[in-house]
Amino acid sequence: MVLQMSIRTKTILSMLLASALLAVVGAPGVYAGEPRQQPTVAIPTVTGTPQGPSVRVNADQAQINVRSGPGTEYPIVGVLVAGQIVPAFGKSAAGLWIQIGYSGVPEGVAWVYSPLVTVLRGSELPIIEPPPTPTPLVTPTLDPTLAAQFVAEIPATRLPTFTAPPPLAIPTYAAEEPLLTANTFPVGLLISILGIVGMLGAFFSALAIRR
Repeated sequence: MVLQMSIRTKTILSMLLASALLAVVGAPGVYAGEPRQQPTVAIPTVTGTPQGPSVRVNADQAQINVRSGPGTEYPIVGVLVAGQIVPAFGKSAAGLWIQIGYSGVPEGVAWVYSPLVTVLRGSELPIIEPPPTPTPLVTPTLDPTLAAQFVAEIPATRLPTFTAPPPLAIPTYAAEEPLLTANTFPVGLLISILGIVGMLGAFFSALAIRR
């Protein structure tokens, strides 16, 4: 019994001693050279805007072209989206184009059309000489002698002459003779006379009946 109590006491003392050691070791600032625990998640980094002169793409532009020089004759080297801010280094002599910092192109600079962006800082940008204009593409020319061999000569054909059509023959019809000639007794008069005679006959017949 005494032996069991001694073992239990030693166990309790060992647990208390281990707890005290853990409390001392885990307490912050106990040792000057104590390593700090590193975070296990990624720490977000704050991306700031350029401190010097910069421009921002206007909000009403979905995206704008970035060219290798100040003009539409220069090739397009990329695009910027609405609200994007990039550093500005200078402008063209007329102020219509602004030189910006653009990675991925030779010397890391390019140009944008100034009405499509807003200058945030450094409105008095220095004037920068534009790069040389790109060499225009050579237009291949054909040898006239060689081209003539492939062009078939079309013989000149005489256009047909206009021939007037023959006159149109319109048939004519003789006037029909009247059914009644001048010597024929008028039928209407005959009918009138017969009507009068009939009326007179009816009148005299009525008088005879009354007598």
